[in-house]
Amino acid sequence: MDFELRQATPEDAEAVVLMQTLAHEECYADLLSPDFFRHRRASIPERVQRRRAFLATEEPRILAYDANNDLVGYADAGPGREDDAPEALELYSIYTLRRTYGTGLGAALVSAAVGSGPSYLWVLENNPRALAFYLKQGFRPDGKRNTLPPEWEALPEFRLVRRASAGAPR
Repeated sequence: MDFELRQATPEDAEAVVLMQTLAHEECYADLLSPDFFRHRRASIPERVQRRRAFLATEEPRILAYDANNDLVGYADAGPGREDDAPEALELYSIYTLRRTYGTGLGAALVSAAVGSGPSYLWVLENNPRALAFYLKQGFRPDGKRNTLPPEWEALPEFRLVRRASAGAPR
């Protein structure tokens, strides 16, 4: 399966929000309540407005399109958001639609967003598919845990870090 990757622009906000909403429904159906998903659908207009501002940057906001020109993946990254960030670069999010699983798209998005160097991310607990994917990308748990905000039903998450290779510059 071939994909085209490109930097997002503010004009892509609606497509990004709709694709992420579908990706959430596909990958988190067993982790979140039906009310969560109803609220996410109802809040699409508001989320599109917020996303426009977030996409107005030079930082990686990577879109992936399939051969039919359908948006099937998204990743974004930037400076670490915590005071105790283990690396300077954070992979904020990565989502692909289920039909792209196993195609290499996720690895291509990680590479486009954070390269192969040091970075970190947060992953939901009880998400074995995502954990296996991130482990393949060289990320490892560092012991830091967190709880998502109430609008995400206070799901537990933990941090994964990919350190610089031995002898490589940081």
